[in-house]
Amino acid sequence: MGKRRPNHRLAKSHRSYTVEEVALLFAVHKNTVREWIKAGLQTIDDKRPMLVLGHELIAFLQARRLSKKRPCGPGQMYCVRCRLPKFPAAAMADYLHVTEKVGDLTAICPDCNSIMHRRVSMAKLGEVRGKMDITFPQALRHLQEISQPTVNSDLR
Repeated sequence: MGKRRPNHRLAKSHRSYTVEEVALLFAVHKNTVREWIKAGLQTIDDKRPMLVLGHELIAFLQARRLSKKRPCGPGQMYCVRCRLPKFPAAAMADYLHVTEKVGDLTAICPDCNSIMHRRVSMAKLGEVRGKMDITFPQALRHLQEISQPTVNSDLR
């Protein structure tokens, strides 16, 4: 089974391909390639075997990939359930550190109440913020790091 988004870099721009060769190249079924032709992939002519120019194939796959993109503006996060960029509910989000420079913004979708995520670098947090109120929750400390004695400290 092939991938959902075929990698256009596998095709050579100065080569022509048959339907079967395109199917083998991207590990998809021949009928998938025929559907691409019906959807607008240009062939050399209408004669058999149908030949597709490499640069036409590359342009077609790039255009399909770009048409699915939904870029988020400042203050927006992508909701996977709604499949749209949305402003978080109550304009609030949490920033959770992944590394020193990168973290995840987590918020709630106002329409479907699911959790939205956005990966953002600490340097670009000001650009991404928009009108969001971002909190930086502190990690819970381990019991060994607490200086106050606990109830069970006598048992050691």
